[in-house]
Amino acid sequence: MTFFSQWKKIAAVALILISLLAPAVCAAQPHFDGAKAYEYARQFAAIGPRWPTGPGHPKAEGFLRDHFQRAHDQLEEDTFTANTPIGPVPMRNFIVRYPGKKNGVIVLASHYETNYPLRNINFVGANDGAATTGLLMAIGDRLHAASGGGKKLDGYSVWLVFFDGEEAINTWSRSDSTYGSRHLAAKWGRDGTLGQIKAFILADMIGDKDLDIQRETSSTGWLLALAEQAAKRFGYERYFFQRDMPVEDDHLAFLDRGVPSIDVIDLDYGPGNSYHHTAQDTMDKVSARSLAIVGDVFIEMIRLVDLR
Repeated sequence: MTFFSQWKKIAAVALILISLLAPAVCAAQPHFDGAKAYEYARQFAAIGPRWPTGPGHPKAEGFLRDHFQRAHDQLEEDTFTANTPIGPVPMRNFIVRYPGKKNGVIVLASHYETNYPLRNINFVGANDGAATTGLLMAIGDRLHAASGGGKKLDGYSVWLVFFDGEEAINTWSRSDSTYGSRHLAAKWGRDGTLGQIKAFILADMIGDKDLDIQRETSSTGWLLALAEQAAKRFGYERYFFQRDMPVEDDHLAFLDRGVPSIDVIDLDYGPGNSYHHTAQDTMDKVSARSLAIVGDVFIEMIRLVDLR
């Protein structure tokens, strides 16, 4: 064998190895800063319980307000009164806008409050509310950097929405839950904003160390396919859509009004879902790695929606 042919053979083998290892390399070195998202979540959970009407709720509002009151973050506070089983309750959604060059909006959403019925057990909602709040805050940092100096994003505008009142006040039902998303979807339906939304992407309970995001069966098909495509790019397939499950969540009010929507959720938290809505939902159960995985997928989903 000549030196030249031997070199070609080595080069061919090297290319094959690179192609095989590429997904693993992407997965090992995520672009998204999961550690930053975790730290935001830790600070947010440290506020303590954040149920509507409770003493922690205005502290949670202040935390979000203080963070997003900075140059080039367009912060709106959407205040409303919810009719609940305990009577009228004041609530507040937060909307942070990053304008884009294309006409249209991609919404990334989470809820930030904790469960009212669990107000007496020190339920801090580390995974159920704080983790996704931290995720969106860290995504906001990426968008803030991209829009530095007042520049527009290259694609669609991206809006971060932090919903109040996702949890039930008494017992979960379509009328006693998702107060903030139902209010905002109706408001945006009246003023024409819903027609601008190209994709509504909801995050819920995605900080679990044992990440296993179900395929939420009510979600829009092409957005599920996009999430799968984004996960595949980084070699994250094993964390996504191994099981199908219908979930009632903040995306339903937008789906009901014809907005393409997806709920990215891991509703299997702890052995036999034993941490969900218990005092065990604490930061030691949350993983920066899981936040990095979902952050990578969300950033890639934004890119893919921009290309549509």
